[in-house]
Amino acid sequence: MISTLNRLAPHVLSLLRLMSGLLVMQHGTSKILGFPTTQMSGVSLVSMPGIAGIIELVGGALLVIGLFTRETAFILSGMTAVAYFLVHAPKDFFPIVNGGELAALYCFVFFYLVFAGPGPWSVDKVRGAYKA
Repeated sequence: MISTLNRLAPHVLSLLRLMSGLLVMQHGTSKILGFPTTQMSGVSLVSMPGIAGIIELVGGALLVIGLFTRETAFILSGMTAVAYFLVHAPKDFFPIVNGGELAALYCFVFFYLVFAGPGPWSVDKVRGAYKA
């Protein structure tokens, strides 16, 4: 059982990278492309949410394909940490109260990807930037 889990771990890492990329990318598509429509749709590109939207859109797409994974994850981890401390933390100390659980979780998932890399299902693997 443990050997099977160990054998599958790199593939699950790729799945974590791909899904976290898709999930953060939807924040960018909402802000920048207006799809899906949310309260953040249509922000100015030169505003803080607009800049975050560009990072989410481009960074999410790069994570989905697994290109420049470590660098992208580092930027996204920092962006989500800034989002947490600027938007959520001033409201309350506890993330469940201040609405910052998602930003905090994204921050640490992306931080993990900085060290773990993209996994085997990635452009980084094809270009030789990831060795399992």
